[in-house]
Amino acid sequence: MDKAVSGFSKLSKEEKIEWIANRYFSEPTGAISLLKNYWNADEKLQKLHDDFIENTVTNFYLPLGIAPNFLINSKFFTVPMVIEESSVVAAASKAAKFWAERGGFKATVLNTEKIGQVHFIFKGETSLLENFFTKNKSLFFKETENITKNMQKRGGGILDIVLKNKTDLLPNYYQLHATFETKDSMGANFINSCLEQFAKTLKNLAQEEKDFNEEQKNLQVVMSILSNYVPNCIVRAEVSCRVEDLADNKKTNPQEFAEKFVRAVQIAEVEPYRAVTHNKGIMNGIDAVVLATGNDFRAVEAGIHAFAAKSGKYTSLSHAKIEDGIFSFWIEIPLALGTVGGLTSLHPLVKFALEMLEKPSAKELMQIVAVAGLAQNFAALKSLTTTGIQEGHMKMHLGNIINQFEATDTERLQIVNHFENHPVSHAAVVAYIENLRKIKL
Repeated sequence: MDKAVSGFSKLSKEEKIEWIANRYFSEPTGAISLLKNYWNADEKLQKLHDDFIENTVTNFYLPLGIAPNFLINSKFFTVPMVIEESSVVAAASKAAKFWAERGGFKATVLNTEKIGQVHFIFKGETSLLENFFTKNKSLFFKETENITKNMQKRGGGILDIVLKNKTDLLPNYYQLHATFETKDSMGANFINSCLEQFAKTLKNLAQEEKDFNEEQKNLQVVMSILSNYVPNCIVRAEVSCRVEDLADNKKTNPQEFAEKFVRAVQIAEVEPYRAVTHNKGIMNGIDAVVLATGNDFRAVEAGIHAFAAKSGKYTSLSHAKIEDGIFSFWIEIPLALGTVGGLTSLHPLVKFALEMLEKPSAKELMQIVAVAGLAQNFAALKSLTTTGIQEGHMKMHLGNIINQFEATDTERLQIVNHFENHPVSHAAVVAYIENLRKIKL
């Protein structure tokens, strides 16, 4: 069957759903019913969700979990986390409680500089372009004043604009490399608006430049766009305590645990295959809070992974050491976040999450997010170097397996009780359920 469609975006939501159901499903009424089951009963709220993106047919829900007891810079936070992976919220909560009893997390914003670039082609001597830019630099600021005035009132704006020669990478390739301070907004729209005005100013000035020939007057702007790599928008989160204070039960040898933990981090520092999974665990915590607070987790992911490879080799984002009897564990990551603008003022649950965090500034949110990543990493490494990751993870995953087999309340209780004292695996749970149901027959 031909599945191409013309004018899909012009169809009503009902018509889109009917088209999908009739084209792709053997039981169209079931598909339609499923999609509509996830609509919000409040029509106004549903309309709000429909307008977030294009061609909306329903809502795709993810759980909003809560991780309490995060002591950050001597203040307790209850942290919202949106994620589908079992054991992440539990692990973050456990790490938060562990470190709250040992002085808590310390977090510091080191810088908040963001970056945008105008990429263009200029066929001429570099010195000629440099003289042109130096002579006209102030006009780039002047001609964006209508865009920057409100941001400047809040203490932000354009920090600097520099001309970068990239002809060693591509013939005739140059950049206007601009840096920005966007205060409590993530700033993507602001930055892109400034960049597009820079591009217009650049082209107009080039047309008027008497020292340029005709080809140079018609320099080619390729694109104007912010960068999600923000190596000067950095936050540091850390924990430390005396090695002996790491003991959390009588079975733990704190010195042995600390040394093994540090060795695990060192392996992630030198082995990219391990570093990727190590950092993915960090991102479990970071992404979950970024999503809950209405920020762009794809931008955060891209920037952080680029930062992890800034030396030319992909490596661990976190670091650990033992020095003079003190165990220290820390992370420094780039985070461009906002607490105003975008979904922060539209999505009801984002507003809920930010209010629960006591309406943080962008800097405070950077600290909370970095701490969530460090906590997640600590919990994962603690499990990996002691009991192993699967014991706790599979127990948390047990509920998903039970739901998959549509267990009754009675069966659920029996299954949970059985696996309190038995290792959890998908095969073991399936075998137990099948046996349980055979006995009933």
